[in-house]
Amino acid sequence: MNRNLWLLAILQGLFLTNNVTFIAINGLVGLSLAPYGWMATLPVMGYVVGGALFTGPVALAQARLGRRNSFLLGLVVGLLSALLCAWAASTHNFWLVCGATLLAGFYAANANLYRFTSAELAAPGMREKAVSLVMAGGLIGAIVGPNLAARTRDLGSAPFVGAYLALAVVALLAMALLAFMRFPPVQRKSAHGGGRTVAQLLQDPTFLVAAAAGGLGYGVMNLLMAATPLAMQQCGLPFSDAAMVLEWHVIGMFAPGFFTGHLIKRFGTLPVMGVGVALLAGCIAVALSGVQLHQFLIALTLLGVGWNFVFTGSTTLSLTAYAPEEKDRAQAVLNLFVFLTLACTSLASGVLVTTQGWTWLNVGSLLPVVLVGAGIAWLGLKTVRPATAAR
Repeated sequence: MNRNLWLLAILQGLFLTNNVTFIAINGLVGLSLAPYGWMATLPVMGYVVGGALFTGPVALAQARLGRRNSFLLGLVVGLLSALLCAWAASTHNFWLVCGATLLAGFYAANANLYRFTSAELAAPGMREKAVSLVMAGGLIGAIVGPNLAARTRDLGSAPFVGAYLALAVVALLAMALLAFMRFPPVQRKSAHGGGRTVAQLLQDPTFLVAAAAGGLGYGVMNLLMAATPLAMQQCGLPFSDAAMVLEWHVIGMFAPGFFTGHLIKRFGTLPVMGVGVALLAGCIAVALSGVQLHQFLIALTLLGVGWNFVFTGSTTLSLTAYAPEEKDRAQAVLNLFVFLTLACTSLASGVLVTTQGWTWLNVGSLLPVVLVGAGIAWLGLKTVRPATAAR
């Protein structure tokens, strides 16, 4: 872990501070301002729809401007969107909140490339550990995000205005840290030159499973996490309890980063991803067992750890599936899978939890979990069969 990787881990943590705070408050802001209850998570959905819409432009910016300048541009947009959210919340403008979070998706699309950048800043034999440890920087978000939301919710002229303003300060801090980082020089090239097309990449079984597992795994996590503050409010639990549950959930997401890379190097990527699928299933089982505080807490912690194993594994798996000249195109596709599933699940979480309830939301989560497990098993069989035939 050189200085650049440590700074990148902190940037990941500041990004997750933004993410977790948005998740903690956007649904509640939406619930208080939306014309209809089922629209409550539209501000959450706007954030990830923005990420999906800006995936292509961010890929072009990364190719032409390089990592540093593109990341800086993302932080500038993150700062402006936080200020716009604060203004929208203070003026009780629901649609402006949605528009501001849509704009924030540009920052999210950039910051979701931190994990790939970590592999570029590490020695080839240390890529798995670099990805895992930089993602562990999300622990900053796990601790700061929920507490930031809880401590600043009443500081402004309207609920959560102070939280949005605090996120603007977080963006400024990230810009200051970025100034001390060094990245490989920009390789001047055509944005479409070299390597396989998107269609050809998706015909590669390894790339396809990595993209599908990363997207669906993230989608399940988001479906349950985005709905949790609303579900806990419906169950009569205070916001402080919801903030605490989210804190432990995000700790579960990123604390394993200190050892997930070691597990992948020792046992292989697919077995670690398989354990992650089992943990996601365990989360759903606990959530279906009741709606007391301890059940929310255990379920969301299992959800975080399961997501870490699946997502870190899928990122590591994807690194073996594309060539350097395909980097920007391949990473854009991987992020697009993530943001599209996040967009669908952000809307679905609000609709399901407010119309069908917490139980049916969890039952519906079983389908993507089963699909991820099936994809991992399929790729495992394809990997084993050629080796058996060769012997």
